[in-house]
Amino acid sequence: MNTQDAKRVLETALICAPAPLPMREMVALLGEQVGPDTVRTLLDELAADWQGRGCELVSLASGWRFQSRPEMREYLDRLNPEKPPRYSRAALETLAIIAYRQPVTRGDIEDIRGVAVGSQIVKALEDRGWIEAIGYRETVGRPALYGTTRQFLDDLGLSSLDELPTVMSGDALPAALADAVQPSLLEAAEPDAAAPTEAALPLGDARPEDGHPPTPDLPDAADAANQPANA
Repeated sequence: MNTQDAKRVLETALICAPAPLPMREMVALLGEQVGPDTVRTLLDELAADWQGRGCELVSLASGWRFQSRPEMREYLDRLNPEKPPRYSRAALETLAIIAYRQPVTRGDIEDIRGVAVGSQIVKALEDRGWIEAIGYRETVGRPALYGTTRQFLDDLGLSSLDELPTVMSGDALPAALADAVQPSLLEAAEPDAAAPTEAALPLGDARPEDGHPPTPDLPDAADAANQPANA
């Protein structure tokens, strides 16, 4: 198979694939005569070929895929007027804290936000595939440690957490995350009036089952996390 044919096969597979294709699958697709270095070169060429078009080839956490460019969103939305799920400010803040401070327990999140984190918020983020329990803290109650997933990065169009906006001390974590996900499936919204009200916690108080003192830098993070989120 010459490189031009290999390039056509890659382009076709990427366009038809229902999910991002990892490098190992693309190498297997082309056979032993085409190695990873050649595949990467072909991917770079394909990305260049699609410059200036409505779609682009991007590298994500779980592989490569074609996706529409951000400026096309307003037109594509006309084909599907149904709005994506909207997540409350509380959910956005929780997700931002997990993304930037992982691994964290619910107690850590509550220390930062200063209010109790409802189990429905954690479940909603887990059901969406954005967070998961990646371990347990070896302390009283062995609380779950949460981190973000590859799906989270894929939905944000990122290949690694290093591509999240840099957050300096005093910056708003939710605002920075909201900027990173535009445009994506995540839309910050004010809490639903019918949703249960979150119970306030004294800032810095850990959940009893966590059994750990607050992390020294959490007070500054709390100030940051409670800034208004971007819509």
